[in-house]
Amino acid sequence: MAVRSSFPAETRDPRRRLAWTVWCAGIAIVMAMSVFRGHDDPSGPTGTSHAAAAPAASSVPHLSGKYLPRAEPTRLLIPKIEVDAPFTELATDDSGRLEPPPADDVNMVGWYAKGASPGERGAAIIAGHVDTKTSAAVFAGLSDLKKGDRFSVKRSDGRTATFAVDSSDTFEKDDFPDERVYADTPDAQVRLITCAGNYDRSAKDYTENLVVFAHLV
Repeated sequence: MAVRSSFPAETRDPRRRLAWTVWCAGIAIVMAMSVFRGHDDPSGPTGTSHAAAAPAASSVPHLSGKYLPRAEPTRLLIPKIEVDAPFTELATDDSGRLEPPPADDVNMVGWYAKGASPGERGAAIIAGHVDTKTSAAVFAGLSDLKKGDRFSVKRSDGRTATFAVDSSDTFEKDDFPDERVYADTPDAQVRLITCAGNYDRSAKDYTENLVVFAHLV
């Protein structure tokens, strides 16, 4: 799915959009990301979204304004699917694409470092490979997570942020609900994102994205 965007210099405008790419098995997945920052930390470059919008995540009923100070994530623990993975920071390149986690490490997750940190107010973005050219990867079992399942993120400040799954859904890449996934939230939330659906050999891409929605408990 192509996103035609222009990327002006970075500003502090909280309404900015960031076009980025998640890579699964070496394949680029172009999505439109709305990064609405609720604090003074700058976020990434802007772009123009061509994805269909859906209701913002802030409409869910559990929101209470709960969040932690900003701190870098160090490890993701999802006991149900046996994930115990270190983080790497993900940044965008000159074209606005999110750089992928290392392709040679199947047990690595990436965090968009100019967005919210896990536990901080807003929707933190954590991306991982579902597979590689040689084997299954860290988010191979992500679709097994159900409402109420818990996972945690160890942080650089020594705290562990625990999250409860609210829902999970798959979205066609040409109809990705960027507002629902990426809109600002008054509490701390996380989006776990990977590839899903069938692999289209002609397009050399998966047909869907899987998104797990969760909130800090």
